[in-house]
Order: sequence, then structure tokens, then C-alpha cells
Amino acid sequence: MTDYKNREIHLTSRPDGLPVPENFGLIETSVSSDDGDVLVKNIYMSVDPAMRPPLTNGQTKLDEPMMGGAIGRVLHSRNPDHTVGSYVIHRAGFREYHVSDGSDLRTITLQDEPLTTHLHVLGGTGLTAYGGLLVTGELKDGENVFVSAAAGAVGSVVCQIAKIKQCRVAGSCGSPEKVDYLVNELGIDYAFNYKTQDIRKSLREGLPDGIDVYFENVGGEHLDAACGQMRPLGRIPVCGMISAYNNKGARSEGVTTLSNMIYNRVTMKGFVVYEFEHLREQFLTDMRKWMAAGQMKYSETIMQGIDQAPAALIGLLKGVNTGKMLVQLSEDT
Repeated sequence: MTDYKNREIHLTSRPDGLPVPENFGLIETSVSSDDGDVLVKNIYMSVDPAMRPPLTNGQTKLDEPMMGGAIGRVLHSRNPDHTVGSYVIHRAGFREYHVSDGSDLRTITLQDEPLTTHLHVLGGTGLTAYGGLLVTGELKDGENVFVSAAAGAVGSVVCQIAKIKQCRVAGSCGSPEKVDYLVNELGIDYAFNYKTQDIRKSLREGLPDGIDVYFENVGGEHLDAACGQMRPLGRIPVCGMISAYNNKGARSEGVTTLSNMIYNRVTMKGFVVYEFEHLREQFLTDMRKWMAAGQMKYSETIMQGIDQAPAALIGLLKGVNTGKMLVQLSEDT
């Protein structure tokens, strides 16, 4: 039997508005190689905007390890489906080690790509973008596409898929550096900083013929502006409402332009990633092909150590990241 020191992040108090470091605690426990059927040493964990509402609504329990996507390597196993040394992905992040019966683990087989990509462009983030745009958004080649939070993990993938489909793409972001990244690195047609530029005016400049698909990540003022410029039979796949996540009840700013949906026959529909699980193999095939051709690029913001996980989540909600926010929990040995 081998014992391991295990550090975990617990939610110790519920945030009111933007979370602060005092809402979290770093707790040291221990795990043993005899615990459970499979013992996983976590290497990377994902930090995502959807983690914010559960901190307040009670879904994230107080004084227990928080949950989040993670990739680790199997250290010990009595489960024939998960061999020692294999990589697995699971939802028990915010801790250095994960004890499992094996049912919550999915084995990852690498094909020359970096391990981290399975937490974003080849993982749930990428599948969210792929299914949300192509299935819920019913994207057609050559359409006009607006993406909010376009430099984020999901938004940046959406932008590039739309460009692969010969669309004209405009994106919003929160800094001049992100504008440069979107236009000069990812190759979209137009980007603007919503903190310093008027959203309506920017959309008229970037997409003067209107919007066929608005990939919604932000809500509030972004949704209000986009609704007023949707083309007939336009679609709004709703992925997130990050502008509202720190508000009480996750309530967004009011939207005044919904009447434009009537005669333009615009569809607005929410979705969640598990709807697209049946597409996973096709998604991986397409994404690997696009990556190999240089059509799908990605950026990562990686913080080091389990103690930095709360700062990573707070930073994500402030928009400090470009691309995917990750925390490295250990070396891949």
C-alpha cells in the first residue's frame, strides 16, 4: 500500500458577485493505492465559466472538493478497463489525486497532439463549439457570423470553424491584444474591444449586411445589439451568459430588441455539450484534420499548482485569459 498527500480546493463560503480568494480553502488530505479501484494522479485541470453559477446556487457543496474537468494518469488499478500508465479524463478536478471505481473515467489515446488539447480544442470545449455552431446554429457556408467572447476557449474555436466554412466572421473581446490575436492569428474578418467600442456600431461596421448566426457567450448588451441586426431566418445558439454569472440569480441585463425576432423569424436556442456526444468521433476526425492543415489554432493560459486554481477561476471571470484557462497540477512523469 502506498499513501499520497492530496491537496484539494474546497468552496468554504458562497460568493456575492465576483468570487474572492477568501471563498476558497486549500485542504490537505491523503489517499492510498488501496482506495477504490483506480487511483489517478491529475496532471491538468480545466477552468470554465460554467463553474461560476453553481458556487452560488448550491450545486457546488461547501467544504467539499470542487468539481471540474481534469486529465490524469492512472497510478494504480484493479480495473481491467483502465491500465496503469494510461491517460484518463474525468470531472474530479480541483484536487491532485482522484479515487475512482472507473465508471467516471474515459481513456484518452493521443495521436501526436499535446495532452492539454483534450481539455479544450479536442475536448468538451471543442465539441461545444462544433455542435453549437454546426448543429444548433445550423451554419451554412458563406454566412455572416458574430461570436461574443471570441478570444475565449469556445469562442476562438467557433470563429475558426466559421472561417473554414467560408463565412465572414466578427468577434468581440476585451482587450487590444485579443483583437490582434483574433484578426492576425486566427484570421477572422473583424474584431472589436467591447470595453472601448460601441457594440452596435462595431457590428454594423464588421457585418454591414447583418448577422446570420450569433454564437452567444455573453448576454446582456451583446444580445441586445445582436438581436437588432439579425438577418431573416437568423439563428442564435446560446452557449453562455458570462456577463450575468456574477449577478444575483445569474440575471442578465435587459434585452430590448427581441421584437426583431418576429418578422425576421429568428430562432434562439440553448444547448449543452452532451447533446453532441454521438458526434464525438466525427468531431475528433474533423478537428485533427483542421489542426494538421493549420486551420485550427489554439491558445492556452496555464497557471501552476493546485493552490492557483481559485485565482485561475477568478481570472477567467475577469477575462484575463486568451484561449483556454488551465491549471497544471503535476508534471507528466
